[in-house]
Amino acid sequence: MAVEEMSVEVKADRLGSYEEFWPFYLKEHSKSKTRHLHYLGSGLAISALCAASVKRDARLLIAVPLAGYGPAWVGHFFVEKNTPATFKYPLWSFCSDFRMFFLWLSGKLDAELEKYGDSANAKEA
Repeated sequence: MAVEEMSVEVKADRLGSYEEFWPFYLKEHSKSKTRHLHYLGSGLAISALCAASVKRDARLLIAVPLAGYGPAWVGHFFVEKNTPATFKYPLWSFCSDFRMFFLWLSGKLDAELEKYGDSANAKEA
């Protein structure tokens, strides 16, 4: 299902499956700056988790959600100008943040964006 075709479904009160959610998630991250802020947040969250593990200091775990969500939410509120999907779909959104991050790292995000109808932004992934 292409992202453009999601316009009616996106207005639905709740998406019923992760298969419906993923194209919606990509549409909510249509601007490359938003995606880049997510990559930054995901990288910082992973780094904070590693630091907490290496230092064996549970207090550092407080930094994990702040590092992960801080940059991402800046992207949503000030770049994309939408509400983070985390507020309505916390688990699917969390999984999708890392799915998008690892697709980007592996060079496969462009194909995913094109698959769901965002070929204009695919080359900026």
